[in-house]
Amino acid sequence: MDIIKTLAEEFKLKVEQVEKTVELIDGGDTIPFIARYRKEVTGSLDDAVLRDLNDRLEYLRNIEKRKEEVKNLIEAQGNLTPEIEKAILNAKTITEVDDIYRPFRPKRKTRASVAKEKGLEPLAIIILEQKMEYQPSIEETAAEYISEEKGVASAEEAIAGACDIIAEMVSDNAEYRKALRSQTFEYGTLNVIAAKEEDSVYAQYYEYSEPLKKIPGHRILAINRGEKEEFLKVSVDISSDIVLNFLYACVVSEPASPANKYVTAAIVDGYERLIAPSIEREIRNDMFDNAAEGAIKVFADNLGHLLMQSPLKGKTVLGFDPGYVNGCKLAVVDKTGKVLDTAVIYPTKPRQRIEEATRIVKGLIKRHSVDVIAIGNGTASKESEIFIADLLKEIPEANCKYIIVNEAGASIYSASKLATEEFPEFDVMQRSAVSIARRLQDPLAELVKIDPKSIGVGQYQHDMKPARLDTALTGVVEDCVNAVGVDINTASHSLLAYISGINATSAKNIVKYREENGEFTSRAQLKKVPRIGDKAYEQCAGFLRVPGSKEILDNTGVHPESYAATKALLEAFGYTLEDVRQGQIRNLRGEVMKRGIAKVCESIGVGEPTLVDILGELEKPGRDVRDTLPPPILRDDVLSLEDLKPDMVLTGTVRNVIDFGAFVDIGVHQDGLVHISQICDKFIKHPSEKLSVGDIVKVKVLSVDVKKKRISLSMKI
Repeated sequence: MDIIKTLAEEFKLKVEQVEKTVELIDGGDTIPFIARYRKEVTGSLDDAVLRDLNDRLEYLRNIEKRKEEVKNLIEAQGNLTPEIEKAILNAKTITEVDDIYRPFRPKRKTRASVAKEKGLEPLAIIILEQKMEYQPSIEETAAEYISEEKGVASAEEAIAGACDIIAEMVSDNAEYRKALRSQTFEYGTLNVIAAKEEDSVYAQYYEYSEPLKKIPGHRILAINRGEKEEFLKVSVDISSDIVLNFLYACVVSEPASPANKYVTAAIVDGYERLIAPSIEREIRNDMFDNAAEGAIKVFADNLGHLLMQSPLKGKTVLGFDPGYVNGCKLAVVDKTGKVLDTAVIYPTKPRQRIEEATRIVKGLIKRHSVDVIAIGNGTASKESEIFIADLLKEIPEANCKYIIVNEAGASIYSASKLATEEFPEFDVMQRSAVSIARRLQDPLAELVKIDPKSIGVGQYQHDMKPARLDTALTGVVEDCVNAVGVDINTASHSLLAYISGINATSAKNIVKYREENGEFTSRAQLKKVPRIGDKAYEQCAGFLRVPGSKEILDNTGVHPESYAATKALLEAFGYTLEDVRQGQIRNLRGEVMKRGIAKVCESIGVGEPTLVDILGELEKPGRDVRDTLPPPILRDDVLSLEDLKPDMVLTGTVRNVIDFGAFVDIGVHQDGLVHISQICDKFIKHPSEKLSVGDIVKVKVLSVDVKKKRISLSMKI
């Protein structure tokens, strides 16, 4: 298999484009670096395409590795023929390669292997010849294999053993298995029945059937989980006429032969006992893998949008971690995220002290000029929201708002080693209050401290293969962090570790160097940090910002390798670096267009994609790509589930996008579901075509079930 050519065909790219991209990957360049700074080489492939290409490259290389292994194993047995070698070469999947190897694979004891040990293989071959006449007859021939020593007591036993061998031969045929696998998926159904006579979340599947090829991924994952939890029994069914007629056509050469009854019986046995169970496992595994991959993509997409939510900059925030018995923990953080004050209040039962709690919160708001109160959405959140909403009405002059913040993963972070190192003097709940406040100020910087799986924007994430899920989600975090860039003088080692070319060790080394030597004054100073060599510097430099550097380009996304070209560009159009610092680059893009992009590129020695990126950085140095996104919705009054009525129109925030719809936070502590059919008037295959996590949307209430806490919403207003 020509892997480069295969990738080019699958991704609809030029062979040379794929070849050069693979060279970069093999050379140790990271995906964020390639996507941002090697656009001329890749043809401006974005990070999502590059990651998919990298995953597929790895899979195809694993196929080639497996092909070589199988070829060598068969050759070592002395069974490799030109036909088998060609079949291995043409195999497109690892399953196909393993099908070819199946007849040669060392087997545990089977009925066929036992029959072979009894010397019945020649009889099996005689029967498979399917002659029109047998002299002597098959039964008489079988009698010749009776042997007390070998354990063959009768002609019937000999024929039965021969049929076992035929059944396994049919089962081991790679072409038959490939065709049967395809037929089963095309014409088979998944049948589900209840395994227990009790109500459960899987009740809708207690008597359920659907064609295999039509089952959506989220349903496959739900059924698999129900089966795993022993609420469901699942089977794959297909008409026996379809599969057996296919096998008869392949194996039976003389329907009128006296051997036909034995051959057909062996085919039926081979299919029912050996092929069908195996193919059912393979198809269900493939369906799960595809469903899981789809769910991982949805999770990754949601995570990306969550991490890239607009930060609430320049605000002092009071983090509010609600609770009952142990009270509500508060933490005030300033505009830079520094903790200014902490407190514990008891506005909720059983230790309710409203007056004291009110006095403490008002004092914090006035003393620190708090702009926003971020309330965690966990236990006692509703009561806390009512308390804060009532309190803010008493001090309108403070102009303070509140917002409910998704605290998923905050408790995990609070009890982590990282949190202990960051706030050794705080208890777990105080750390959680700080995290809640900071994730409003800068979602990306705070959420990178939490295992992505714990952030709660996926579906069935606990059923996924952990390694694959970790790889995908880590890739998303890397792409987001590098897309935004980080201030090298304020970033935590958790954030720095996601920067291209920097691992956990070198991230800690950067922080240590900063603590021992003071703030970085230039990007070039990075080279003095242990474990940051030339390659690491090349990969990371463009994504790190040094706001206080004398070199203004150190605070932009311009890579140091393009500094000379950037300065030449400025000089060619009569600008200086000081103009960049003062924000005086207004219409450089237009001036470049007038002179001609190709001409300018040639004069400064860069390609068009790099020139376009440089122009963007010069016009808005130090910009945050997240600033163009809608800000979070701040509230000053409380709305409850009981307040909702059909046809009410509200503004909400998309919290999760899944296969069958999206959950929207409308401020009542229970997200409402916008079913995929209610997202827009035209047909869409997936909600992600129209919605992303963090989107601000208008929704209409369709129905409310207060008892079950279910809200049905529509975007068709």
